[in-house]
Amino acid sequence: MPGAALPTIDKQRVLEALRERLEEQLRALTTSQKAAQSGATHEEARQEHPKDTRAIEAQYLARGLAERVERLRDAVATLAALPLSTAGGDDEIGLAALVRVVDETGQVARYFIVPAGGGELLDVDGMAIQSLTPASPLGSALIGKQVGDDALVTLPKGRLTLTIEWIA
Repeated sequence: MPGAALPTIDKQRVLEALRERLEEQLRALTTSQKAAQSGATHEEARQEHPKDTRAIEAQYLARGLAERVERLRDAVATLAALPLSTAGGDDEIGLAALVRVVDETGQVARYFIVPAGGGELLDVDGMAIQSLTPASPLGSALIGKQVGDDALVTLPKGRLTLTIEWIA
């Protein structure tokens, strides 16, 4: 139902919850990456015969984890610099928008549009909010929409029509 009452939501708290989640993932991933890097250069990882691929596999793992660490660091830095605007009922959905949608079955969802760190389900003050990037199919469908607009999303499980109820 367009025009649903806009609750009081502190977008700063939503952003902080997302940053904390990503920083937690970054700490865990950094520990794993250091362990993998240490294992890749360990004496026991040396190749014993021409078909022994342990060292190569350990190096690939360490490199892949290092790349994921860098992506997470970039995401945390990007979110730290994200300006939070105050969107209103006449505004279009853009970065830092908090959006409530309802699908054709009446199921309600809340999304926080961010440049990095999409796909995280957050619980802020008892409210479930999922982070989305504009690069995701759902994020792309929502960008530029206004209250009352419908967004058509094609997902692997089928097409979904969402109606934008409010934007904060």
